[in-house]
Amino acid sequence: MNPADPGALRSHPSRRDFVRAVALGAACVGGGAAGALAAELAEATQGGRRKLGIALMGLGLYSRGELAPALQKTQLCRLAGVVTGSREKGVKWSQKYGFPEANIWDYSAIHQLAGNPDIDIVYVVTPNGLHPEHVIRVAEAGKHVICEKPMANSVADCDKMMAACRKAGVKLSIGYRLQFDPHHIELDRLAREKDFGTLDRLSGEHSWTFTQRAWRIEKSLSGGGPLMDVGIYVIQAACRAARAQPVAVTARELPKTRPELFNEVEETIEWRMEFPAGVVCDASSSYARNNNFFRAEGARGWIRIDPAYGYRGIEVDTSRGPLAITPVPQQALQMDDFASCILTGRETPVPGSMGRDHMAIIEAIYASAAQGGRRVEVARA
Repeated sequence: MNPADPGALRSHPSRRDFVRAVALGAACVGGGAAGALAAELAEATQGGRRKLGIALMGLGLYSRGELAPALQKTQLCRLAGVVTGSREKGVKWSQKYGFPEANIWDYSAIHQLAGNPDIDIVYVVTPNGLHPEHVIRVAEAGKHVICEKPMANSVADCDKMMAACRKAGVKLSIGYRLQFDPHHIELDRLAREKDFGTLDRLSGEHSWTFTQRAWRIEKSLSGGGPLMDVGIYVIQAACRAARAQPVAVTARELPKTRPELFNEVEETIEWRMEFPAGVVCDASSSYARNNNFFRAEGARGWIRIDPAYGYRGIEVDTSRGPLAITPVPQQALQMDDFASCILTGRETPVPGSMGRDHMAIIEAIYASAAQGGRRVEVARA
């Protein structure tokens, strides 16, 4: 969870509003996924189907403030257990959300998930550096996995995670909630249908002011600073607008204003992504300022999403005027879609390969910054 998110503390919608928004969100999901999810949600509202059980691994702010509340509104899945280092905390969650205390596991007991019929999916919400170990152990226990972004701290770790899930025959999805947000889906549509021509001039930033020591600035756990934490959202938006992966990047790290705090990771970083056909994106991310936007411009118009990356409160303006887009509950729709993937056998629109692709871009950005801004090609799978 990003404490700088202007909508992070707003109240959650009523159940009636939620069901209406989920129906809208299902219609927004692209390709064959839209029909599959809409059909699953329609059947779920008739009752009689067991919801898939999700265990949250890691009970930090994002699980407390977003995922657990969202799971009270989902139609295809439910909160059925937790994995936590604190038994006391787990008991409080059990009492609050109504799952049995038997469904509280310590990190050392992940293998005990195997064969437990209450749990179908584990959502890994631990620090980035722990994702590989946790995802692999969950896969070995035979459970499907949602891994929060960023997927890992290296492409090599992403490869290990995907291999473990393939070997175990379980699905792996990355927690890219904005893939289900209608404001960003409108960006997809404009890029696909070229209402404004080819979107070839892209720019974006996601930054917030970080003031205290925490795991996010410990490199072994975070893998990096704001680029890993929130800059990855700009990368995702740019890839959607360009409808491609970048071929090369150039980057520079700006001087640190608080070197005593950011002694392991960058404080501010700027980078340019070069996409095929001359499309470029100028991007930045910082822990020393507050910006939250994405802009895409073509020969016949532009779209600006500002704020662009929050849980709520996203707004869209275009060269033709602002757009009134009904928001959806991002995390609930994201988790319901993954449950639908399991129930129907279709592939998730946010697979491990997407997380790996984004990690390859991040590795290239850090390499360029470390080499004084030299152009670095993005490695292909």
